[in-house]
Amino acid sequence: MRYLYIIGLLLLFSQCKQQENYLIWSDEFDGSGLPNSKYWNITEGNGCPELCGFGNNEAQYYTDNTQNLRLEEGKLVINALKDSEKGFTSAKITTREIGDWKYGYIEVRAKLPTGKGAWPAIWMLPTIEGDMEWPRDGEIDIMEYVGYNPGTVYGTIHTESYNHVKGTEKSDSIKIEDAHEAFHTYAIHWTDQKIEWLVDDIPYHAVYKNGDNKAGWPFDHEFHLILNLAVGGNWGGKHGIDENSFPQEFIIDYVRVYSQKPDLSK
Repeated sequence: MRYLYIIGLLLLFSQCKQQENYLIWSDEFDGSGLPNSKYWNITEGNGCPELCGFGNNEAQYYTDNTQNLRLEEGKLVINALKDSEKGFTSAKITTREIGDWKYGYIEVRAKLPTGKGAWPAIWMLPTIEGDMEWPRDGEIDIMEYVGYNPGTVYGTIHTESYNHVKGTEKSDSIKIEDAHEAFHTYAIHWTDQKIEWLVDDIPYHAVYKNGDNKAGWPFDHEFHLILNLAVGGNWGGKHGIDENSFPQEFIIDYVRVYSQKPDLSK
């Protein structure tokens, strides 16, 4: 029996070590104050004058104030507030030129805000020199949620051929009725041939390269991660903003990036 017990421990250690080797980047959001600058850039302002509202006519002003962005009890809290001067304040952080990846398994465990006008997102943009040409250079939306449609989570790509301006974006959704009450894990499995979307390890959407050139598949170079809570905008504010529902919190438990999808069943 003792021999079998030792063998079991060795197998368990081997499995854990394998999973650790797959993990190439993570933030568990320990500590206090603002997010660790070794992992995150903090966006400030509203993009004016060139991209006022960041191109989506959003209502928020992003700050580095701990009222809007802070580490708290092992979580990252992004808080959107009604502000008498700026209208709304919120926060947006990115891993650009700090964490940039080509392919992998990316998962974010989060609890989403609710309320009409709230628009949280977990998404990716390409890390390229010079100005980005959207949508030609690509966008991967790991998770989007609009407060006026509670319980529905979206996964989408935007490219030159497939984008919402043309009405050709490749998108799907899944019902998560308690998304604003409980933490769920939102993920993509990104390879050289496909991007698959999952919630709590359950796949619900996939897009495939299928021989597309850059116009349809600009996903063969490095992208970086973005976490933000927008207010209003072309989609988030489609049915207006319920000012009385704010403040709203987007709470992230962790972010983990693996070189390949870990198999926790073994």
